[in-house]
Amino acid sequence: MSVVSYVIAGSEATGGAGIQADLRTFAQLGTYGVGTITCIVSFDPKAGWGHRFVPVDAGVIADQIEAATVAHEPEVVKIGMLGTPATISTVAEALASRTWRHVIVDPVLICKGQEPGAAFDTDNALRAEILPLATVVTPNLFEAATLAGMDDLTSVDDLAEAARRIADLGPKYVIVKGGVGLAGDEAVDVVFDGSDITILRAPKVGDERVSGAGCVFAAATTAELTKGTDVLDAVRAAKEFTHRGIVGRISSTAPFDAVWHGQQ
Repeated sequence: MSVVSYVIAGSEATGGAGIQADLRTFAQLGTYGVGTITCIVSFDPKAGWGHRFVPVDAGVIADQIEAATVAHEPEVVKIGMLGTPATISTVAEALASRTWRHVIVDPVLICKGQEPGAAFDTDNALRAEILPLATVVTPNLFEAATLAGMDDLTSVDDLAEAARRIADLGPKYVIVKGGVGLAGDEAVDVVFDGSDITILRAPKVGDERVSGAGCVFAAATTAELTKGTDVLDAVRAAKEFTHRGIVGRISSTAPFDAVWHGQQ
């Protein structure tokens, strides 16, 4: 069994999210991280820390995937931010060209640096080309509502209904993450395996979102699956790992904290 955890995702310049957080998570959980960069996101501190989004050329992405998969023959891959329909098509073609034990999709739907029309096209391409290839998909509240075609998710029952609808798009397992966006004292995630619903709970750590929490959750799931853990146990371990990282968060001069496991 391969010890390589592979990620195809964007770079986030502050280090709190994206491929930086993914590779850090892989190392912390004992797998060998390999990454392909799809785009570069750098927040602009002179303009309210808004997103600056630069896609990587599709041919360069294809070259990176070729080198990584030939060199290491990974069996498990995490898909993070793709960013454009051209990137999505390139990645989908590469995924379909070989056999994977698991494909984990963190469906980053919209980057604030994109025009609305481009974001809409990207969302549709992700839904059509990537989700059917997924073993596990890990949307947050906004992403789950968008993918499920629901106006709002305000209860655990809503999360479960969204998970069922998203499963109809192709993924074998859907984890809808309530995070801090769901009312109450607990961060609730709903897991749907195609037949049964499992509810995972942890105490909320404050009411503010922490940069990289979604990336780390999906990356930790990826690392556990790389090591041969079954899906539900991998998700449970990832939730615990992410919770610890939120507790140990690191601050900076940016207006958001980031997941970190160093202050524990």
